[in-house]
Amino acid sequence: MFSMKLTPIAERFILHWGEMGTKWGVNRTVAQIHALLFFYGRPMHAEEITETLSVARSNVSNCLKELQNWNLIHVVHIIGDRRDYFSTSTDVWELMRTVVHERKVREFNPVIQALQDCLEDPTAQQEDPAAMERIRETLLLMKTTSTWAEEMIKLKPETLAKVMRLGAKIQNLLHGDG
Repeated sequence: MFSMKLTPIAERFILHWGEMGTKWGVNRTVAQIHALLFFYGRPMHAEEITETLSVARSNVSNCLKELQNWNLIHVVHIIGDRRDYFSTSTDVWELMRTVVHERKVREFNPVIQALQDCLEDPTAQQEDPAAMERIRETLLLMKTTSTWAEEMIKLKPETLAKVMRLGAKIQNLLHGDG
């Protein structure tokens, strides 16, 4: 038996993170496994995860692969134990960087490529000029946002936190709240 009894706070955190995962387009169990590893901050093997969260072992295996594909967990080996253990970063800034980068690669880059392909298509001249201008504007917005995100995730956490606070102050100033 590998199961651990979740504390009420751990259970609440894990359940909420699972719910939030579904809103972000992530499988609930994937998000719950990541939350479990993050909350306890130590490597766990698949059987422990399975029993602790009361989910099917096959589901845990699939979810662990998904988390590895997102670069959110990695395999750890323990001396004297042949099982694979799984661990995640406990640094929230590192996790945020990973998620932003992975979402950019999976979501932004394909949109940018599709818009670029539309503009480069030889039949584009036959389209409504106003529609093509909207595609150009959308491409510019996507590229600008993508570049900005890449620059932001390169910053040190303390610098990024300052930039975020400064952004809120600028917004308040522009809207007359500050």
